[in-house]
Amino acid sequence: MSTAAVMENQPHVPEVIPTFTATLIIRRFDPEVDDEPRWQDFDVELRGTDRVLDALHKIKWEQDGSLTFRRSCAHGVCGSDAMRINGRNRLACKTLIKDLDISKPIYVEAIKGLPLEKDLIVDMEPFFESYRSINPFLMASGSPDKERKQSPVERARFDDTTKCILCAACTSSCPVFWTDGQYFGPAAIVNAHRFIFDSRDEGAQVRLDILNDKEGVWRCRTTFNCSEACPRGIQVTQAIAEVKMAVLRGKP
Repeated sequence: MSTAAVMENQPHVPEVIPTFTATLIIRRFDPEVDDEPRWQDFDVELRGTDRVLDALHKIKWEQDGSLTFRRSCAHGVCGSDAMRINGRNRLACKTLIKDLDISKPIYVEAIKGLPLEKDLIVDMEPFFESYRSINPFLMASGSPDKERKQSPVERARFDDTTKCILCAACTSSCPVFWTDGQYFGPAAIVNAHRFIFDSRDEGAQVRLDILNDKEGVWRCRTTFNCSEACPRGIQVTQAIAEVKMAVLRGKP
């Protein structure tokens, strides 16, 4: 009997996926009982394919149902689960536990610069207010008889900034935003860039005037925190610099 035939006759043994225990230390806050946030630690049994979001689910489902956090698609598209993991802004659904140093506790807390509501949830309204203020939609006059054509080169001009998922990771990593609640923030400027450099749009000057405000692009200190925090790899600092140059030129 051939080796292949012998192997085919062997009983199938399911592969055992190794597990390990990780400690998550989560910054908790319940406005009904807490005067100040507090840290609480949890030991969680995980697998190498698990993400921080999976760990949070296990804690909520198996240890403490009161743990509160946002999540939706769990695939890095909705932007709901941005949080600080070991001091860095990340998406919990894209952060693999095995990529962290599990010999040490994993610290998880809410993103900074926005009002804390409960545990890992912040009030996103100030963030979205800045986003809405830059007119994040195509501004074009008339009703064309056919589609507004755009060349591949024209489309590539703003391709990078179309990737924003409004997770607030960039904005809440910005030291200026932490200390100045009036600053538009990187995400709003990124979304303004997306339309300012769109050849089909006619509202570039309106947005440039808005961002020329004292709380606009000139508040950026070019620390690159925003670019490092972006889970989509957008060159946020570069986009802000390009908007600054457009403001100085008076046109895109």
